[in-house]
Amino acid sequence: MNCALCKNNVCYQGKDCTQIKSEVIKEYADESIRKIMKVAARIEADHYMKLTRLEELIKFCQEMEFRHLGIAFCIGLEEEAKFLYEILERHFQVSSVCCKVCGIDKSDFDFPKIKKYRYEATCNPIGQAVILNNKKTDLNIIFGLCIGHDVLFSKYSKAPVTALVVKDRVLAHNPIGVLNSRYYRRKIFNLNTRNSLKNEFKRKNNRADSILQSM
Repeated sequence: MNCALCKNNVCYQGKDCTQIKSEVIKEYADESIRKIMKVAARIEADHYMKLTRLEELIKFCQEMEFRHLGIAFCIGLEEEAKFLYEILERHFQVSSVCCKVCGIDKSDFDFPKIKKYRYEATCNPIGQAVILNNKKTDLNIIFGLCIGHDVLFSKYSKAPVTALVVKDRVLAHNPIGVLNSRYYRRKIFNLNTRNSLKNEFKRKNNRADSILQSM
């Protein structure tokens, strides 16, 4: 299965091209899962194209009746993390943990350093998760953790995890920018941008026609 290459998106029109539908539907019978889905759907329906992701996060946590949020942030974003803390603290109890917590030396594990001649503390996503687990947070927020460290944090976090900032040091933490840029698509990744744009235009037109025909 490779939905990224689909030209019809029949699922968008209510059709099923899998064999797992009945199995998956059973999972939504769980009350806690249904609540997440219902709140998410209500935010989308009531505030579509009106709220930023941060505003949606606050709204989601309020409607989920979360009281205690955790922030696992990168030290390179400590100023932004402080702003986030101050905003969230108006509505919730908030605990925040820096990626360098515990001050573990990279040399202890023979991890590569950015600059070999100086001391470097390793990022510690497991430590971040353990601390927030001990705080018994209701939801943990990834805020700019390195690739790989976000994976480990999510694995060790007992609370559900959402990402507010995805690290991209080159594109101001906007990783989708590389896909929106014709330069990167063509020069760096050797994608046939012109054909891709034509196919996307046709796909959207086909979808619009299908919706109009079903009305």
